[in-house]
Amino acid sequence: MRRLRHSLRWALIKAAVAGTTMVALAFLIPLGLMVQQTARDRAFTAAERQAAALGPALAITTDQDAIARAVASTDAGAQGRMAVHLPPPEAAGAGATTLSGPGGGAGGVASAPGGTASGGTASGGTASGGAAPAGKVSDGTGATAAAGSGSGPAAGATIGEVRALAADVASAGGQGRSFTVEVPGGYALLQPVAVDTVRTAVVEVFVADGDLTRGVATAWQVLSGVALGLVAVSVLVADRMGARIVGSARRLAAAARSLGAGDLAVRVPVDGKQAAGSPEELREAGHAFNAMADRVVQLLAAERELAADLSHRLRTPLTVLRLNAASLGEGDAADATRHAVAQLEREVDQIIRSARRAPEDAPAVTVGCDAAEVIRERVGFWSALAEDEGRRWQLAGADRETPVPVQRGDLAAAVDALLGNVFRHTGVGTAFSVDVLATGSSVIVLVGDAGPGFTDPEAALKRGEGHGGEGSTGLGLDIVRKLAEATGGDLALGRSAVLGGAEIRLRLRSRPDGTVPARTGRRRGRGSLFTR
Repeated sequence: MRRLRHSLRWALIKAAVAGTTMVALAFLIPLGLMVQQTARDRAFTAAERQAAALGPALAITTDQDAIARAVASTDAGAQGRMAVHLPPPEAAGAGATTLSGPGGGAGGVASAPGGTASGGTASGGTASGGAAPAGKVSDGTGATAAAGSGSGPAAGATIGEVRALAADVASAGGQGRSFTVEVPGGYALLQPVAVDTVRTAVVEVFVADGDLTRGVATAWQVLSGVALGLVAVSVLVADRMGARIVGSARRLAAAARSLGAGDLAVRVPVDGKQAAGSPEELREAGHAFNAMADRVVQLLAAERELAADLSHRLRTPLTVLRLNAASLGEGDAADATRHAVAQLEREVDQIIRSARRAPEDAPAVTVGCDAAEVIRERVGFWSALAEDEGRRWQLAGADRETPVPVQRGDLAAAVDALLGNVFRHTGVGTAFSVDVLATGSSVIVLVGDAGPGFTDPEAALKRGEGHGGEGSTGLGLDIVRKLAEATGGDLALGRSAVLGGAEIRLRLRSRPDGTVPARTGRRRGRGSLFTR
């Protein structure tokens, strides 16, 4: 899981989730708010329709029983959410006309809405009545009755359950326009309805809070599901795209590792089904890798040919040396020379065969050898030259098996480089010694001499900077150092406490664990070495 969190696929998934979430929020939040407002408007529109349904009934009659039946016939009225505020009754004498009795008898004239009545004049005499009180109607003989007595509902009657305040109802009737007011549990819609030219009733419809949000929660759930679906689809698409990109990158990395491990035939697929869906940039990287691998193969082939050619050119001088060595006669020096020439011919033949051999035909190499055996063999080889030059030499500690994890030829070349430095950098007759010390985790080879020692140990270890005169390449100690470091060991230069000259310490790790204990035994008196 930790590896996934740091991969390209995870980065693409996070980018897809972030982008899709922002887009979904930008569209779905306003859409959800619009749905909420639509639900609110729908509830008030339904209330207005319920109030408008009573308009025809109020225009016909203001009888309480008839209006109650009309209210009960509506949905809001059946649920107890509607009330009707009726106007006060109209005065009974309003709009009366002059009445005349038959035969031109004296008649009475009803007063205008001021409330007074006077007797009229009839032919043959005049009869006058007294003024009637306000709100009363005269009957022509001076008798009066209460205006509106025995007709119409009581003044300002209300039908249904009232929730709005009287002041809000009066305001709606006075202004002649509908509006909503907040009441406990919701809102009340107050809708004025004209009963006649001068009177107005007010219809009150209650809208509960639940009606204002009906369907909103479901809409939000649907929108949230849509958002999650979009995010899931974007994650799936990003993961598929990331898988293609990561697959191409991993194939390129695997090919690079294989090439580094020595598989010169490995190539990155840039065409066909395996490369389908790969980004163009990774295809270009694959082409570049394949071109590099082809170039590496060409360079290695050219190097092998060059090594084979150079080795072949050495055959002529080697033949001359072999013939001259055969004519030396008998003796230790002659035998050593013939042995050296034969070994040199074998090495040249091995170089030619290795250069001509294809990499896949290379035989398996067994890693590991007996360091004591190799050192005894190489010291024995150099002992012949030491006797010719009058050099005293000594070998100690090589009488028991000391395995090390290096190839026999590499260790022999390293020992030859160390002993060759003694013969090359010291005068004839200079003594030298070789000690082998085996510890629990390392094998230490000490090569000391009685010469002048190292003037600059650091420079002596740098590749190609040796100053050994003619025939020296400055690569000998560098080759030894690389061999030691390949096993986890090291190479150090110092001064010999016994012989007084230079001392080279080669430490080869025989096991990956453990530490190197202090040296003990015959050479305990040596001085410390100058490590790099």
